[in-house]
Amino acid sequence: MKRLAVVFMLLVIIILGGVLWWRNGVSAINPENKESTIFVVQKGDGVKEISNGLKQKGLIKSSVVFFLLVKQLGIDKKIEAGDFRLSPSMTALEIAENLTHGTLDIWVTISEGKRATEIAEILKKKIPTYDPSWTNILIGQEGYLFPDTYLIPKDADIEMIVNQMRVNFDQKYTVINTNSSGLTKEQIVILASLIEREAITNGEKPIIAGVLTNRLNAAVPLQVDATIQYAKGKNPETKKWWEPVMLEEYKSVRSDYNTYLFSGLPPGPISNPGLEALRAAANPADTDYLYYLHDKDRKIRYAKTLSEHNANIEKFGL
Repeated sequence: MKRLAVVFMLLVIIILGGVLWWRNGVSAINPENKESTIFVVQKGDGVKEISNGLKQKGLIKSSVVFFLLVKQLGIDKKIEAGDFRLSPSMTALEIAENLTHGTLDIWVTISEGKRATEIAEILKKKIPTYDPSWTNILIGQEGYLFPDTYLIPKDADIEMIVNQMRVNFDQKYTVINTNSSGLTKEQIVILASLIEREAITNGEKPIIAGVLTNRLNAAVPLQVDATIQYAKGKNPETKKWWEPVMLEEYKSVRSDYNTYLFSGLPPGPISNPGLEALRAAANPADTDYLYYLHDKDRKIRYAKTLSEHNANIEKFGL
């Protein structure tokens, strides 16, 4: 009986100790300290990394308790990435709930080849402070709104967002070797914007750059479908950008951007290119090709002469 009593007492002590440990772990570090601090949850951070980070920041008493609390509440998948304003006066539960909806910033992803008006649509959906005037400001920066994933404050204005993208562009552009291109920065960006829309894979980009450069040097119209798509804008019926070009539109779309009607580069970028497109524009492949097309399997086919190109069109049913 004595042994059972000892075991019972030990169990009671363990349970009480566990309860006290849990209560202490979920309580606030300092209920009187209302001073806030910014805690950042990076994209991809798991509960373990977040728990350890909160402990290091002096915002929770126990990383283990916080980890178990989040798992118990089932909110580990609801925690957002971003910046959060937290304080030592908050309990572990308050912090956990705050991490699911209290971010100060919003992650916004801009993929390669988006035009400024598409970026405006993305910002309209994501940023609470969006204003219709942003569209024209973004259009004025076409080509230089570097595609990337950005952490943008909820209360950001368009100047702040554009600056964030332009600084990113300038940093990326410095790593490109432009010494041998013979093109100005503006020309490289315009050419890269065409390449970004025309290429399907990164591997194609230098060769497409070579083809377009050859056509520029030969004073042959570039004949890039994407420039007509840009000139057409959004399809009012489908509400989609970059709709396929109809046969009659090669001549009927009267725009300086129509590279079937006018030789040389269009007057400005048609999209916002990524690093590989910019690198390809500045360093095109040395090739004799003057033509290319993508077949129905999205595989690119090159040709040196018009007759070879027409043969590819016939062969691949385009």
